[in-house]
Amino acid sequence: MSQTKKPVIFCDFDGTITETDNIVAIMQHFKPEGWEDIVKQIVSQEISVKDGVGRMFELLPVSRKQEIIDFAIRNAKIRSGFAEFVDYCSSHDIELFITSGGIDFFIYPLLEPYPIPEDHIYCNGSDFFGETIRIVWPHPCDDECDNDCGMCKTKIIRSFSKETHYRILIGDSITDFAGAKLVDLIFARSHLKEQCELEGKPYIAYEDFYTVVEHLERTAKELQ
Repeated sequence: MSQTKKPVIFCDFDGTITETDNIVAIMQHFKPEGWEDIVKQIVSQEISVKDGVGRMFELLPVSRKQEIIDFAIRNAKIRSGFAEFVDYCSSHDIELFITSGGIDFFIYPLLEPYPIPEDHIYCNGSDFFGETIRIVWPHPCDDECDNDCGMCKTKIIRSFSKETHYRILIGDSITDFAGAKLVDLIFARSHLKEQCELEGKPYIAYEDFYTVVEHLERTAKELQ
């Protein structure tokens, strides 16, 4: 970490803070007809992530709202060391932002036990007022991003100047790679790790947040 720049962390949620992808888990559990075909279209890039996620949730009836919410919260498992990581950020004056393509109805309840301000949590919203679930997109891409990601992580990262901030990203997905290209330090696992290796992008491998804290502590000591 830089001695002159203020550290700021952008942390993914699904597959990063939680051990599995919660959207995929919901679809696999409730099995709405047609969801697997939509996933294939996302993976093949026939449709955008935003379009695909929106279409998948439209397959689920609002009448099952509480059942879906209860399952998502009950099924999710927080990755080990996350509580200690949040405490470390707080005690070392490191701003922590959750930047997720996940949905508010499971992200907010799962993060409630941790002292993360709501305005530091960026995710997609949900609308349960129709016949099927509708996803809403309060943080869309700007003119500098054409990924149609739904929740634009790069826009949030770019709002913190590289001249004044030491920007750190923690993620697991190929959808995190656009943001990884912008930051000073990457913590990666799973598909993000593979993409970093493919593109020759340096990263720190992690499987839990204890590893993240250990590296941050070691880096801070080296700069003293």
